[in-house]
Amino acid sequence: METVPTPLRCFSESHAAEKFTDDGVETVTSVEQKKVERSIREVISVYKQIQSLPQPTLLRDQHYQYLKKGLRHLSDAYECLDASRPWLCYWILHSLELLEEPVPVAIASDVCQFLARCQSPTGGFAGGPSQQAHLAPTYAAVNALCIIGTKEAYSIINREKLLAFLFSVKQPDGSFVMHVGGEVDVRSAYCAASVASLTNIMTPSLFQDTPTWIVSCQNWEGGLGGVPGLEAHGGYTFCGTAAMVILGKEFMLDLKALLRWVTSRQMRFEGGFQGRCNKLVDGCYSFWQAGLLPLLHRALFKEGESTLSLEKWMFEQQALQEYILLCCQNPAGGLLDKPGKSRDFYHTCYCLSGLSVAQHFGNMDLHHQLVIGREENRLAPSHPVYNICPEKVARAIQHFHPLPVPEPEDGSSVSNASADQS
Repeated sequence: METVPTPLRCFSESHAAEKFTDDGVETVTSVEQKKVERSIREVISVYKQIQSLPQPTLLRDQHYQYLKKGLRHLSDAYECLDASRPWLCYWILHSLELLEEPVPVAIASDVCQFLARCQSPTGGFAGGPSQQAHLAPTYAAVNALCIIGTKEAYSIINREKLLAFLFSVKQPDGSFVMHVGGEVDVRSAYCAASVASLTNIMTPSLFQDTPTWIVSCQNWEGGLGGVPGLEAHGGYTFCGTAAMVILGKEFMLDLKALLRWVTSRQMRFEGGFQGRCNKLVDGCYSFWQAGLLPLLHRALFKEGESTLSLEKWMFEQQALQEYILLCCQNPAGGLLDKPGKSRDFYHTCYCLSGLSVAQHFGNMDLHHQLVIGREENRLAPSHPVYNICPEKVARAIQHFHPLPVPEPEDGSSVSNASADQS
């Protein structure tokens, strides 16, 4: 028996009523917003003309070919990311695992050996061989190695030196700099908490005062800025909230204010998310913003909130899927920010990650699916804290957590803290 396609929101008569109105006051921002909405209307109009049945299709094979090629060869356009090469490994590997496409053993081993060359002699990973250790590529490298999930991959990570590196970038107020002598922002706290929890190197002193510092980044809007006093931003808000979940301190945040801020970032006409108030939609925020909702759902559930749904997250999951499938796919493979933009591995990873969040509700015990379009559009679930598949998180924990926590340089006793597995 054939299933009846879900009626598309963007085909409904009421969809046009969601367009932005400037109340007769034109600004640079309003002009740009209207341009984006026009481009999206054109995409929807063309789709209506060529499709007899409204069933958006995820271009799986095209995306797979684009990603597979990227593991072996990058064009000159990626020269500007020479200091972000572990990120390229992570973005591509995570996209492939969401598509449930296996990575050949030989290529996985090559990635491991490349990341080994990115590991600094003093601990942590750099953006490329012989570069300075930095928390961002450290996070990307550890995630990539956990996605590969082989003994070779796990053995690359020098846990003792990684812990020493984390202590070298820890600040007295609980924050972290991105690298020795570098800048402070909330991304660094998340990167440190993520790699420490996955590899079982958390100690009592490593994250002392970190939750208090992260809370100080939550501002009057409800979201989190990069540092205290800055404008709320989707990427920083995800990083700060996920770090608090790992540290078991999410209750210290004003969760209701955070929920109000993030749900207000979903664009009424487009269906995707903006990163900040009064900004344009961007496909990457399909994860940075929508990925917050599972974290908030769980945190509010722990606080005893009785009105939470047992079937869906607190955002419009269908609208986000329609935006990604109709507006963010390059016909030749790869995903993008918005119509008219170029594809890249960053947007491919986070558009697919957001699509996965929008398709899957719950966890192993309580799971509901909402897949817009063809059943083949279904992606693998992703862990809401680490943004790698849950079984890869479980496998990493199974490998690293029986190992003793390395003795920190300050001599403090080790902690039994374990990674959040929800």
